[in-house]
Amino acid sequence: MPRRLLSFVSRRRLMLGLVAIAAGATALTRYMHWDDRALVWVGEQQASQEQRAASIWLPGYKAVLQGKPLAGLENDETSDLAYNPVTGTLFTVTGKSPTLVELSREGEVLRKIPLKGFSNPEGVAVLEGGHVAVTDERRRTLSIFELDPETRELSADATNEFDLGFPDSGNKGFEGIAWDPLNGQLILGKERGPVALFSLGSDGNETLGEALRPLPSYGLGMRNLSALSIDPRTGHLLVLSAQSNLLLELNEQGEPVSFISLLGGMNGLDSRIPRAEGVAMDESGDIYVVSEPNLFYVFRKNLVASVDPS
Repeated sequence: MPRRLLSFVSRRRLMLGLVAIAAGATALTRYMHWDDRALVWVGEQQASQEQRAASIWLPGYKAVLQGKPLAGLENDETSDLAYNPVTGTLFTVTGKSPTLVELSREGEVLRKIPLKGFSNPEGVAVLEGGHVAVTDERRRTLSIFELDPETRELSADATNEFDLGFPDSGNKGFEGIAWDPLNGQLILGKERGPVALFSLGSDGNETLGEALRPLPSYGLGMRNLSALSIDPRTGHLLVLSAQSNLLLELNEQGEPVSFISLLGGMNGLDSRIPRAEGVAMDESGDIYVVSEPNLFYVFRKNLVASVDPS
C-alpha cells in the first residue's frame, strides 16, 4: 500500500476511534447521570453557610461505621430502614424470609418478627403511636400494624391492605416509603420503569388517603430508587439509589440540595457499599444505611468541618 494511502487510512482510523470514544463517553455520562450530578455539585459550591445550616448537607458526612454484618441475616436480604424515635431503635425488613427486624443504632439485631402472608416486603416506615407501615413489592400492597414490645408475629390478614396499583410493574414497584409527620403523609418511591415519587395522606395511625398523588420530579436522574427517609428537623427527603451509588437530599419542593457518592474513597468509605437498600436518619442527624445482604453503615456529620472558618 502506498505510504500516502497508508497515512490516510491511519488518520481515518484514528478519527473514527476518537469519535467512538467521544460517543461512548457521552452515552456513559447520560447513563450514569454525571451531567446532572455536576449541576448539583456546582449548586453546592455556591450555597451559603446559612443554606448549608438549614439543610442536611450531605457533603459534611463521613462514614464512622462500615460494613458491619447484621448477625443471622446473611441469607435474608435486608431491604429499607426506618428509625423509631420513641425506642431509639431501627427497623428493616427482609425479602427472602419475610421478617421485620429491630436493630440497635450500633447494628445489633434485637428481635425478629415474622411477616405472615407477605411475598416480598421491601419498604418499612415508623409512624405514630407504635404503628409501622410495610410495603410488599410483589403483591403491590401497603399494610399498617400496631407494634409493641410483646409483638412476636404480624399477619397480612390481620389488617386492611392498601392497593398501591401499577399491576404491570413486576419487580419494579414500590421500594421506598417514609413517614412525613410535618405534612401528615407517607412518601412512596417507585423503584424504576420509571423512577417516581408519590404521596399518600395519613394520620400516622391506620387511616390512609384514598389515592396516591404524584410528586414533582426530584430533578436528579437515578438508575433506580432503593429507599427514602425524612429528616425530622428540616423536613428534607433523603433518596437512596443502589445502582447509582448515590444518596441525594431534596428540599420541600423536590429540588436537589446536596448529595454524596457511596463509592469507595468517598466520604470516608474504604470501599463501595455493595447494594445500598435502606436509609434512615435519627433526631441527632446520624444517617444509617443497610446494604444487601446484611451490611450496616453509619454516617455522621463532621461539625467542625461544616463550620465556615471565616
